Amino acid sequence: MTFAELAEEVLKEAKEPLTYKQIWDNAKPDIKEKMKNKTKRSNFANVVEDAIYPYLRKENPKFIRVYTKPITIWLKEREKELPPLDILKQKIQEAQEKEIEEKYKFKERELHPLLVNFINNDEDFNIRAKTIHHESSKKEEKGKNKWNYPDIVGVSFPFDNEEIEEETLNLLQNINQIKYKLYSFELKIIINFSNLKECYFQAVSNSSWANEGYLVVFDIDEEVIDELKRLNASFGIGVIQLDIEELKPKVILPSSQRDIDIETLNMLVKDSPDFRDFIEDINRHIKAKSQNLGKITDKFDEVYNSEKLEKYIKEKHISKEE
Repeated sequence: MTFAELAEEVLKEAKEPLTYKQIWDNAKPDIKEKMKNKTKRSNFANVVEDAIYPYLRKENPKFIRVYTKPITIWLKEREKELPPLDILKQKIQEAQEKEIEEKYKFKERELHPLLVNFINNDEDFNIRAKTIHHESSKKEEKGKNKWNYPDIVGVSFPFDNEEIEEETLNLLQNINQIKYKLYSFELKIIINFSNLKECYFQAVSNSSWANEGYLVVFDIDEEVIDELKRLNASFGIGVIQLDIEELKPKVILPSSQRDIDIETLNMLVKDSPDFRDFIEDINRHIKAKSQNLGKITDKFDEVYNSEKLEKYIKEKHISKEE
């Protein structure tokens, strides 16, 4: 049996088009063991791709490409069995999400402490952050909340770590020279061509209320960087990549600056208990600073120190390795 014949056998039984990796994963275990001895390469999805490629270019191809991002393959003889494109796209997306769950041993929300640590300690941000639990917000129709509420919100307090005389602070407030800044962050484990547009525009949608908005990603497919640059130029959402090696995420693309959308901000205050607490804490901090009341308790996310963060990363198995 050749790798092309393996692909043909798998696709004869498949219910929808498959990626090269899915073709290999769906082959029978005993056949896969035999095929492994026929190549010295270890990436069998690439071997399947190379085996199928010549058949795609023939005048009467045995295989056809159905979707390009990601590439999915189907048998030419089963072309009439293909579902409508919108249904097919949904199935492909669900399959991609399942692959992510299988590859990574941690959940998206478990990345929050990494981002919170970075944006608090980085001098360009100096942000106090809070996780927004979508599930505790006002219930909307299925899926709508993810387009309304960001994963993490943040605020930067000017002069927060500086000793400023009360008279100086009062003057700056009176002449409107103290600029508080609000941030919105949407976190994703991985961004590739199959989920790029949805993830980016989700960040666009749920950050309209803030001064700056970011898409934060753990694992970025290098092929999407140019497209991210184009989207950033058009819509202004910045991109941050989390780096567990140096524990210092990097800003790949900066966010554009904009005015606060009061209507959207007010909607979030009404519908999300977490967001209401966030705004209340900001107001309390501003009041405490102006009245020289010292430190106050708040409900911002805890900022882990380096030792605790490293331990957390190990406990949660946060890694890019399969």
